[in-house]
Amino acid sequence: MTTDNKTGVVTPLKALQQRCDKQGSSVAFVQPMGGGELREYTWKQIDEEARKIAAYLQSQGMQKGDHVALVSKNCAEWIITDLAIWMAGGVSVPLYPTLVEETVRQILEHSESKFLFVGKLDDWEMMKNGVPDGVKQIAFTLAPESALSAFPKWPDIIRDTAPLAEVNEPDLSDLATIVYTSGTTGMPKGVMHDFNAFSIVGEKMIKVYDLQPDERMISYLPLSHVAERVAVEIAQLYVGNKVFFAESLDTFGEDIKRAQPTVFFAVPRIWSKFYQKASEAVPPKKLNKLLKIPFLNKVIKKKVLGAMGLDQCRIALSGAAALSPEIITWFKKLDLEILEVYGMTENLAWSHTTEEGDQQIGWVGTPNDGVECRIGEGGEILVRSLGNMKGYYKQPDKTAEDLTDDGWLHTGDVGEIDPKGRLRITGRVKEIFKTEKGKYVAPAPIENRLVTLPGLELACVIGEGMGQPIALLNLTPEEQDKLSKGSGKEQFTKELEQLLARVNTELDPHERLTCLVVCKEAWTVENSMITPTLKLKRNEIEKHYAEGIAQWSKTKGVVWEA
Repeated sequence: MTTDNKTGVVTPLKALQQRCDKQGSSVAFVQPMGGGELREYTWKQIDEEARKIAAYLQSQGMQKGDHVALVSKNCAEWIITDLAIWMAGGVSVPLYPTLVEETVRQILEHSESKFLFVGKLDDWEMMKNGVPDGVKQIAFTLAPESALSAFPKWPDIIRDTAPLAEVNEPDLSDLATIVYTSGTTGMPKGVMHDFNAFSIVGEKMIKVYDLQPDERMISYLPLSHVAERVAVEIAQLYVGNKVFFAESLDTFGEDIKRAQPTVFFAVPRIWSKFYQKASEAVPPKKLNKLLKIPFLNKVIKKKVLGAMGLDQCRIALSGAAALSPEIITWFKKLDLEILEVYGMTENLAWSHTTEEGDQQIGWVGTPNDGVECRIGEGGEILVRSLGNMKGYYKQPDKTAEDLTDDGWLHTGDVGEIDPKGRLRITGRVKEIFKTEKGKYVAPAPIENRLVTLPGLELACVIGEGMGQPIALLNLTPEEQDKLSKGSGKEQFTKELEQLLARVNTELDPHERLTCLVVCKEAWTVENSMITPTLKLKRNEIEKHYAEGIAQWSKTKGVVWEA
């Protein structure tokens, strides 16, 4: 029994038991193991492995309330570990799988984690020296070889350990997890969420999206981020659908076609990549012509979406940043309505959802059940949500700054609410800048318009104290590779010039860009230009290019960094 007797709220662990009772032999996870091999997990197998890992943790001295960290790309063992930590009475502390050594150390020390699970990683060598002495480490089945040879291994633990008979019975107010924000500036903050928030959001998600047990999802965005964790792990516990895991970036095309998701959540960067690749195969003008041919219309739509693995998708969601109107409109022509959603780590991503058929491009929908929203001082969006955090771990001053006594969260976003209650986000309080003419510019909407061009990966609009804004650009690895071979620079420059002209026609005079600068160096997590969730670290980018910006601000057109 893992419910609060007074409220009857079903906790995630109780939801797992319900799945075992109702769907015990049904396949819940499909995990690529490498070399074309797949492993399927039933609900009963998930429960059994979680109980064994929980028993092992307790055998190693774990006490109720201890913090247990995990760092891995998405995989079945990630979710099983999360459940095991809760079964053993612990608090899970997920780390992004792309963190640098220094940040690993900061988070593990700050969170006082006693254990660390190490899983699928691209560069464990870069991270491992950040693990403080005394932290006991355990290797997932798909962990790097250096971790498998150094730490107790998951397969051995599962083979040699008896399942925990009596799992922890958490109170709804018990701390469930500490999620460290990706940190666009400074040290990541540890956001605390209790079981009550997970329980309420888990049950409400099913109603908002009318989720059914026969849904299919693919898990590929970091589970260490609350949006993926709630949309995939928590929702699945309450509805009982099947989750497919992606193997790697290189196999993603095959992975998504295997999953044929009926529900698909992506960030704008992913939707942009889909659009760019499809546009390279069938340019938008040609697609428009083909769609006007009656007997070809349905065939073309199915073929284009099928090439992305999205021909079975009934719910398409986009979040984390605004999606370009051009991309939303393009997908709508294919009968796939991308619904923009809004949420934060601090409210367990439970804030706003665009309802099907009620889409207004540029707006993120109305408040979810159990959410209130208002506009505060300076246009800041304030949200009171049933998913709101308990606070920041060991940072009471910061908690008091962002969370009012009566439960309103300062989001740091600026926006407006229309008469229907729909919310529009116009920028970040700390990102909006003022040009020398005294006009305010929100960079994000302009950046989203720029990155629709195939070949562009990221854009950073800057202009504090300048006559007009400019944009720094990062190319996709594919475009970089093509240009390094000496082909296409002249043509790509022309495309950038056309992009600049077109985007400027869509902007107010004070927002118009004088030039686009193609930067040589890729912006990565390792060089501190972006966060693990692919957000721009604007301060770092502006600092890095400070010398060039002074010159580029006086230039017009397209500039290639020398």
